[in-house]
Amino acid sequence: MTHTGLLLAFLCSAAPLAAQDLLLALPLDCTLGQTCYVQQYVDRDAGPDHSDFACSKLSYDGHKGTDFALPSLAAMQAGVDVLAAADGIVTGISNDIPDIMQGAPNAPDIAGKECGNGVVVTHDNGWETQYCHLKQGSVTVTSGDHISQGDVLGAVGLSGETQFPHVHLSVRKDGNVIDPYDADEVLTCNDPDLHSLWQTDMAYVGTGMINLGFSDSVPKYADIKAGGAHTAVMPNHTPALVFWGYAYGGQTGDTLELLINGPKGEVIRHQANLEKPQAQFFRAAGKRTKSSGWPSGTYTGTATLLRGGDILAQRDITMQIE
Repeated sequence: MTHTGLLLAFLCSAAPLAAQDLLLALPLDCTLGQTCYVQQYVDRDAGPDHSDFACSKLSYDGHKGTDFALPSLAAMQAGVDVLAAADGIVTGISNDIPDIMQGAPNAPDIAGKECGNGVVVTHDNGWETQYCHLKQGSVTVTSGDHISQGDVLGAVGLSGETQFPHVHLSVRKDGNVIDPYDADEVLTCNDPDLHSLWQTDMAYVGTGMINLGFSDSVPKYADIKAGGAHTAVMPNHTPALVFWGYAYGGQTGDTLELLINGPKGEVIRHQANLEKPQAQFFRAAGKRTKSSGWPSGTYTGTATLLRGGDILAQRDITMQIE
């Protein structure tokens, strides 16, 4: 993955632990770092705290898989295929749980069904993969099917214990959870010889930008998550000019800088500091419109995520005022 969020990145070796180890492909039909991203990694801390394999905090206590997330509900509704990461035999499916995020007023009771709609695949030599939170009715395979790497299993959804559209991929060996990014089961910070199960290089990114946009007021968080908060064209007497950034993996002390440049130069520059770690967050900045209105032309918003002065991620978006 090549993008501006790679300052906190290491490349995982594609070399397996042993000849019989599983080799995995990306389990979504997406471009990592552009149309999908890793929201959470396997928790490698055996105690009550949590740590991902890079000894950072993009996980939570007891998390047993890797969460490949979409940037919005709109992306989920458009349809993103879930793909088999390796050859195997389907040994379990679920396909009838509604796509309703937990915490919503009409959320179903998912006790014992936290995975939501999903697929379990058994591989050789005691390996097993499980794909959770698929879209209701999207599962295309049945138990007993022999599948090949890259076969479509279903679509990304919002079923089970989740609050954002993603696929939770669990990898197990003889029933034990294995981290596909570093499968030696030993947490070693800054390990130069990671034991990756991925068949191609996969970059670790501990934080990044999910989305950004312009609006005429501070948008609701629900609208940002839905993917409909950005306005591409505004009148010159819009009530206000607001720019917002939506990011993940924030740590205490991180800074999200929001910059707007217009036809006559800089319009606003705002820095927001995080007071606590946040798995996902957004910040917005803007100005009310003066009686003369805004000059017509192209406006560029730049969102920059910084930690200790280092740029972790940076993205731009444009908007027209007519």
